[in-house]
Amino acid sequence: MWSSFWRSRDRFSLDELRYLIDQLQKVQIVNDVNKDFVIEALRSISELITYGDQHDSNYFEFFMERQVMGEFVRILKVSRTVSVSRQLLQTMSIMIQNLKSEHAIYYLFSNEHINFLITYAFDFKNEELLSYYISFLRAISVKLDKNTISLFVKTQNEEVVSFPLYVEAIRFAFHEENMIRTAVRALALNVYHVGDESVNRFVVKAPRADYFSNLLTYFRKQCIDLNGLVSETLKNPDSDTTTAILAAVDEIEDDLYYISDVISAGIPDVGRLITDKIMQLLILPLLLPSLQLDAANDIQIGAITSLYLLCCILRIVKIKDLANTIAAALFCSPEAFIADSETKLNGYVPDHVHEIQQPENENVIEVNGCSKQIMQSLSSSSQVRTEDIISKGVSHSTLRDALLSYITVGDDLQVLGSLSMLATLLQTKVELDEIMLDALGILPQRKQHKKLLLQALVGEDSREDQLFSLGSSSIRDEFNCELDGYLQTLKDQYGVACSSLEVGTTPSAHRFQVLHTLVSLFCRSNISPETLWDGGWLFRQLLPYSEAEFNSQHLKLLKDSYKNCTCALLEETRGTWPDLLVSILRDEWKKCKRAMEASSPPKEPKCILFPLEKSSADDVLPSESSIIAGEKMCKVVKVFVLLHQLHIFSLGRALPDQPPTCLPSDIPENSRARTAGLDASGPKLGAELRLGLHLRGVKNAIFAF
Repeated sequence: MWSSFWRSRDRFSLDELRYLIDQLQKVQIVNDVNKDFVIEALRSISELITYGDQHDSNYFEFFMERQVMGEFVRILKVSRTVSVSRQLLQTMSIMIQNLKSEHAIYYLFSNEHINFLITYAFDFKNEELLSYYISFLRAISVKLDKNTISLFVKTQNEEVVSFPLYVEAIRFAFHEENMIRTAVRALALNVYHVGDESVNRFVVKAPRADYFSNLLTYFRKQCIDLNGLVSETLKNPDSDTTTAILAAVDEIEDDLYYISDVISAGIPDVGRLITDKIMQLLILPLLLPSLQLDAANDIQIGAITSLYLLCCILRIVKIKDLANTIAAALFCSPEAFIADSETKLNGYVPDHVHEIQQPENENVIEVNGCSKQIMQSLSSSSQVRTEDIISKGVSHSTLRDALLSYITVGDDLQVLGSLSMLATLLQTKVELDEIMLDALGILPQRKQHKKLLLQALVGEDSREDQLFSLGSSSIRDEFNCELDGYLQTLKDQYGVACSSLEVGTTPSAHRFQVLHTLVSLFCRSNISPETLWDGGWLFRQLLPYSEAEFNSQHLKLLKDSYKNCTCALLEETRGTWPDLLVSILRDEWKKCKRAMEASSPPKEPKCILFPLEKSSADDVLPSESSIIAGEKMCKVVKVFVLLHQLHIFSLGRALPDQPPTCLPSDIPENSRARTAGLDASGPKLGAELRLGLHLRGVKNAIFAF
């Protein structure tokens, strides 16, 4: 019988299909002797049915007439080999994926044979067989709609009581193999997007709802694993963990995008369920407690990792309640999270916590020559005390204060992390209420004025003197009332008690505090230019219209810092690369302008997970090397250009496309010889060379800025 199978026939014909089915029905048991024939027959049947679906409907009519689905089930029952099971699952997947006829798909799904295959006890110790099985389930899910999904469920009193396709799939939702996890997630989304109300109620009831809890538990483990990698990098910057961190970041962001897709499917209560789990399993016990400056060493996630994760959650998971709850929690004291942060994972060994680097002299904080005394004079005319902004290593009243303190006294990564957090909150425009942005002090002034103008136009407050009076009692009362509502929700739903803000606190005081912090950042000499550019971007978004908030002391501090940087730049004219100074100034001006006017900060939040890049020449070249000198000059230029552009912004002037230099276009490339008194014939004996004129021209260009 087996030899006749290989005789020459028209491969794509109805006779061929009839022959294959006849031979398959003669098989009583599948063993090593006949398994190759059975596998080839199953494969060929799938090809012929797919061919017939596109060319001749008689193929599938014959398939139904001979009840081949039943034959498939019988072959599976009498098979003793894994290879036949694999081929059967592949055959079913190929047919389901390629059949275009709704009639054919409905037939495949409309009997219990397909559900038998779904619930059959395959030997999943064989990883390849499991992959074929998951692909089979996913192929089915692609074809689901409101008509076909009813063929896979059992109901009682109009309620779904059994849904094997979904239940069997989510058993493997957290399999170690990434391809299997991805396929299960795709299947789940296909089920959710059908929009069947009875199925939606089924998936959110226990024990199926545990899938969402387990999803967040799995995500928490990914976050803790990422923190371990980051902590190792911070302890040992030379360790080769970049690839591992990037892989972990990709997986974490994929997880968040999947969570976002689940929420957007529109299943009732899923958004609330996921919000609660994110808050209870991750944000309250792990992420927020680590933001305090004097975080205990047993915190499971360090501040740098927490800032990155908070940015990702706010940026990707679009849940209004979640965004506002996180923002409200920033007004809580660190002590409010102590009970939650004591939750430990079994067997977890705490990682190194990235400690903030305190200045050696606590009385004077040097920022480009500006001392703490200048900072005190800056705050003397405001409601915000310098001691509330500049950390001395003690606990801060709220987590928001801790974020601002990272900017004023933290290291490069802490500054960048805090700036990324504030920028992410600022960009969470749809989910985050404006009242929360105002409370944080990062609501752009133009939006505040737009809101007040709208209130005036509709008659809520028609007095002209109130329109731009940001400290009015009515605004303050509205501000405190709405914020208290969020804090009360935080207490009622999550048991986190946060005291209300001080009486008399206004949005303008909070904005002043943020502006104050950013100005102090621009006076720091121990922060990289790239991080300062991120601070410049945020500063650009918050530029006020009122001198009461951005006052002369702010301008003075920026001007002093600018003068100090100018002096440093003038030193470069006597350095190794004066010829390139002006061209570098022009290039960096354009780059900085693009960065300041971009819709998002120059650096992505994930950049805070990696130590700042060191020059490869730092360890092999002497400090007087021309390469080291060139890199130093570029850093000085970047800071100089930033401070100059911020000065222009603060004065309310438009930023020009080109820097305001007064040099001819051919300096320095072509005119150095002419400036020195040389001609084409070269220097003459006894001629006086005016080499100093070129340096004077470069200096004039700098002063023209």
